[in-house]
Amino acid sequence: MIKPAKITLVLAVVLCLAGMTLAQVRNFRHGKTNDPPGDPATDPGVQMTPRGTGDTIINPADDPTGYTAFFEDGLARFQVVETVTNSENVGLGPRFNSSSCSSCHAFPAPGGTGAAANPQFQFVLDGTAPTSTIPSFITATGPTREARFPFFFNSNGTVNTSAPNGGVEDLFTVTGRDDAGSCSLAQPPFAQAVATNNVIFRIPTPTFGLGLIENLDDSTLLQNQAANLTNSFGIAGTFNHNGNDGTISRFGWKAQNKSLQLFAGEAYNVEMGITNEIFNTERPLPEEDQFGTGLPANCLNLSGAGYPEDSINPQATPNINVLDDVSAFANFMRFLAPPLPGSVLVNGTAVPAATISQGQALFTSIGCATCHNPSPGTTQASGFVSTLSKAPVNAFSDIEIHHMGTGLADNVSQGGAGGDQFRTAPLWGLGQRIFLLHDGRATDLGTAIQAHSSTGSEANTVISNFNSLSVAQQQAILDFLRSL
Repeated sequence: MIKPAKITLVLAVVLCLAGMTLAQVRNFRHGKTNDPPGDPATDPGVQMTPRGTGDTIINPADDPTGYTAFFEDGLARFQVVETVTNSENVGLGPRFNSSSCSSCHAFPAPGGTGAAANPQFQFVLDGTAPTSTIPSFITATGPTREARFPFFFNSNGTVNTSAPNGGVEDLFTVTGRDDAGSCSLAQPPFAQAVATNNVIFRIPTPTFGLGLIENLDDSTLLQNQAANLTNSFGIAGTFNHNGNDGTISRFGWKAQNKSLQLFAGEAYNVEMGITNEIFNTERPLPEEDQFGTGLPANCLNLSGAGYPEDSINPQATPNINVLDDVSAFANFMRFLAPPLPGSVLVNGTAVPAATISQGQALFTSIGCATCHNPSPGTTQASGFVSTLSKAPVNAFSDIEIHHMGTGLADNVSQGGAGGDQFRTAPLWGLGQRIFLLHDGRATDLGTAIQAHSSTGSEANTVISNFNSLSVAQQQAILDFLRSL
């Protein structure tokens, strides 16, 4: 159920908090919106017109089981800012990338991806991480990021390419905070990692519409895969699988997580340092685990509540308060409405609908839709709410992982996805994203498209086809993409 007034307010608040004007957000790209005829195709920029983003897929008028209350409760918990002890919720640290879910998943509404102003840049300045150093790759206007070292370091500081790492290296520690006691932790060697080119980045994936993706059964995805394999573009594709039951996993940049429950639990533990019923022990850094040291005793159980820090609350009322945070987060994401397409404005003037339709037709004909399927299928029956049942999933993704070549490879394997394999990123909501690709390296659609082409990429023929189009045809594709 879409409530435009509510979304307009959310967008305004996000931009106000970020300290950015709409014009500044639109200019997060290399092109300009006032290029004269004959110039190369340019990204129309981030679209700010309300599209219902951030609202719930549930129709409250048709919710006999009361799941709307669970969505709203999950939204509230998603925005809580954690402290170490005496928290409104369950705690923070000892290491973390962010102090709330919504600080990373902020734009264009809670549940989205990174905002124009990076909250991580303020954590040292505002006392959230008082003794930490801001890594060089975390900037005030850059993407919200997590960092990983593809390989472990040797004792002399060189990179050991025979020892794969790939785990998240949390950016900040709670050391020096009044509520952190005597816990003293060093940050990972980020300067060394940058100097030796042994660091890769990930940005937050938007979570809108994920309940629909979660409710696609394997048979539907496999049938769609078989249809995709009949192509003349050199595109293959496979699925990542859950190591426990062998079923298709689908969440995360490499489709490494099976369910929204698992997705939320891992993020709570890895990104915020909070143990929970799925990940119920404190997480050392990969090198602390690798070399057998673990976390020091004075950095354990900082909240004083025992483990797991996030758990169910059997005696709480009303019913929504019984849930643990991870379950509440999963419900929030599960019931977030999918992004809706909309018009594309350039300097206040709408791009003709015929141009957007032409762009979609070209998007398909040159091969983009072979991976970015308009829909991988229709959901199975849902035991939650009727709006998740037998519904099309207009995600513009096949949920498969593909070899993207040396240019995008990060040398990190997750599950069955290798160092150059990534899940086809769903494109719904692309019109309202600032940072693009898995690491946020691009803010311009043209740059992101060209990055798909490199040695070993399944997209090489498709990008060659794009480059063979006229400027007007390329522009139509860019306009179409910003309409999503």
